[in-house]
Order: sequence, then C-alpha cells, then structure tokens
Amino acid sequence: MAEYEACIMGLQAAIERGINTLEVYGDSALVIYQLRGEWETRDPKLINYRMVVLGLLREFDDITFNYLPRDENQMADALATLASMIKANKEEEMRPIQMSVYEFPASCCNLEEEEKDENPWYQDILRYIRDRKYPAQAFENDKRTLRRLACDYVLDGDVLYKRRKDQNFYWGNSVLVSLRDGSSFTY
Repeated sequence: MAEYEACIMGLQAAIERGINTLEVYGDSALVIYQLRGEWETRDPKLINYRMVVLGLLREFDDITFNYLPRDENQMADALATLASMIKANKEEEMRPIQMSVYEFPASCCNLEEEEKDENPWYQDILRYIRDRKYPAQAFENDKRTLRRLACDYVLDGDVLYKRRKDQNFYWGNSVLVSLRDGSSFTY
C-alpha cells in the first residue's frame, strides 16, 4: 500500500507541475507490473489504489512504468534511508530536500593533498613505543589517540609488529610471542 501511495503522490506532483510525459521508476515489482497490466490486482486493499492511479493516468499524454530493483537504485536507497530518519508531524508541512548530483563521490571533495614527508605512516606509533615521545604538534586528543593505537603494536628490535587478539605476533615466517610479564621473543 505504501508503494501505491508513493506512486499516487508522485503522479499528483507531476500533474501539479504540468508534466505531460512521464517515466515512472519503481522498486516494487508488484506495483509496477500491476500498473503495466502484466499482473492482476487481486488484493482488495490494492484494487482501490490501482483505480486511483489509473484515474490519474488520464492526465498524461505518455506515461511508462519501469521496474528498477532497489539494489540497482542508489538514489531510492538513499532517500529511503533519509525518510526512515525523519520524524514527521502530520500538521507540519514537510520542507523539500534539496539535492545536487556531483560528477564524483562526495568523499573526494574533502581530500587534501597528501603530506609529503620521508617518514612511514607508523612513524609516530614507533617513536611513542620506543621513546615514549609525542609529535611536537600533538594536542591532548592526538596524544590519547596515539596511546590507544600504540596498544595494538609491539616493538622487537627495530621491527614494529601488529598485536593480535591471541597475543601472538606474526610477521613473515617468524612468530613473535608476547608473555604475560611483558617480555617477548621471536622464533
């Protein structure tokens, strides 16, 4: 029923805007195939909805209904997620959601040029574990994050190993074992 109601609301919006030719895309196979006339409408609750839609179709010169599975329709998925997050009061008028389509993913807009230095990504973790020193520009939050990250690594000589949940450390063909007293050895 919700799919029919959404279809009716969309058709009414198109009629109000004077649209004569319309392509309707929906992810409800039941509604799309019933409106195309390919499937019968047997459910008594849906018959009246279908009749309303058929009445609205007279307002269009050309209208087609196309089935588009939800997993192929990212926009519908995003709108459904947004709709599930909104609490609406029936007395309030819903304001429209403004949308823009970008040529590339939004996540790319926030990427700054990569820092160019000679150090590996784990340099701060290595320095903290080896010398217990923080980077010069580190704020308290950065220091707390560095301490938390350092808990996941262990230093054996000059080699930094990632700690696993079972407290064994693996690197290549050798195994670094951590003992409860804090000591470790490689074999």
